[in-house]
Amino acid sequence: MPQTRPATAPEPADPGLCALTATRAVDLLIRRELSPLDLVDAAIARIEAVDPLVNALPLRRLEQARDEARMLPLARPDQAERPGWLAGLPIAVKDYNDVAGLPTTYGSPIYAGNVADRSDLTVANLQAHGAIAVAKSNVPEFAGANTFNTVFGATRNPWNGELTAGGSSGGSAAALASGMVWLATGNDLGGSLRIPASFCGVVGMRSSAGRVPRPESVAPFDPLWVEGPMGRCVADVALMLDAQAGFDPRDPLSYPAPERPYAEVVRNPRAPGRIGFTANLGLGRVDPEVAAICQAAVLRLADTGAVVDEGCPDFSGGIEAFQVLRANLIAAVRGPLLDQHRARICPEIIWNIEKGLQQSGAAVAAAERDRGRIFMRLAAFFGDHEILACPTVAVAPFPVAQRFPTEIAGQPLQSYIDWMYLTFVLTLTGCPCISVPVGLTSDGRPVGLQLMARPRADAQLLAAAALLEQVMDLGATVPRDPR
Repeated sequence: MPQTRPATAPEPADPGLCALTATRAVDLLIRRELSPLDLVDAAIARIEAVDPLVNALPLRRLEQARDEARMLPLARPDQAERPGWLAGLPIAVKDYNDVAGLPTTYGSPIYAGNVADRSDLTVANLQAHGAIAVAKSNVPEFAGANTFNTVFGATRNPWNGELTAGGSSGGSAAALASGMVWLATGNDLGGSLRIPASFCGVVGMRSSAGRVPRPESVAPFDPLWVEGPMGRCVADVALMLDAQAGFDPRDPLSYPAPERPYAEVVRNPRAPGRIGFTANLGLGRVDPEVAAICQAAVLRLADTGAVVDEGCPDFSGGIEAFQVLRANLIAAVRGPLLDQHRARICPEIIWNIEKGLQQSGAAVAAAERDRGRIFMRLAAFFGDHEILACPTVAVAPFPVAQRFPTEIAGQPLQSYIDWMYLTFVLTLTGCPCISVPVGLTSDGRPVGLQLMARPRADAQLLAAAALLEQVMDLGATVPRDPR
């Protein structure tokens, strides 16, 4: 079971520079009013004060980050106009990605000694844009949406240390929410960028399939998993996406960056023409309080000129289709581990690998047909809607000691990922999605609203998210001292 009792730590210091948005911090770096070393030192101080309570960043390269900050050339005027230029900003990298000189454990004891000799494509691209990797963030073992493992233990939610931070980018989200870094990497298969963002009161974006070049993989043609940005606000996520976006021949799905930077798009966002809101995609139950918070938030967009209705495509067949296709992918990537390492793999991953290895070709073919039908219905929906909105997660953050929810509003669930259906069904479409914080439950647990736009409409999605963020005006809630 996950660890549940927070460690003791000194009283967290004033966040100081760590309270700046990434966008503001980069602006100060470019103006030379701050140096990269100033921010690295601020991040280190905050990590040392806060992370004993959160356990978000178990793998650190603090002195290497200081050395890189000292060696990084000061910003030049031409770099200020470069989309996504980060100018020496410290970031956290999820422990599913390689950073040269640090282990990549995937949260598994099998890989505890797996030290990377070079940074992977996604991380190297960020480093080439002036990012400094100060630490790696904790993850569930291989996959999942509650961040705990037998290598580093559980990551706790900064809003309440007894709650999960979500996953699988839970360490990244918790580090952002507690002010340890300004930006963090994540990746998303079934909701791994969106769920922890919702649970920790930050912003996580699943970009369009191919928008961000991915590391080398045994499944480079699979469109279900993407790399993407996480930040405390929409403008920061747009800045990071500018640093990540582009074509790379090592990722066959990737495509060129847009002519207009995403950071420019979000400065003066326009209202979407029509937004469809659904509490449950027509598929399952949602905690009533979560649904009410999200409905109230999307109706705020009507005040900006958007038309909000109950339009929603037919997503029937989506839950089973995703389960089949996800199992197929996990079997392809992790299946070879079973023979030699079964005793060291958590039971949920064993179940998923075996499902993928044992299901029939007919089941995979049926899942592909269902995914195709869902996409064509979605294309028709986007004929007269710009955005689909729904809760990011059907439940609010649950206890970190609970491996996963087993029911929603009294309805029993069949597998360990069924509670994630609002994110993973949208994964099937390849469309960009984002989670934006929109409120708290009556007992203070964060809730996010998920927005989705048509294929490759990442700019329109970010604009809608920026407008939602403006009307909700919740920017002062993070960073926060853990409790």
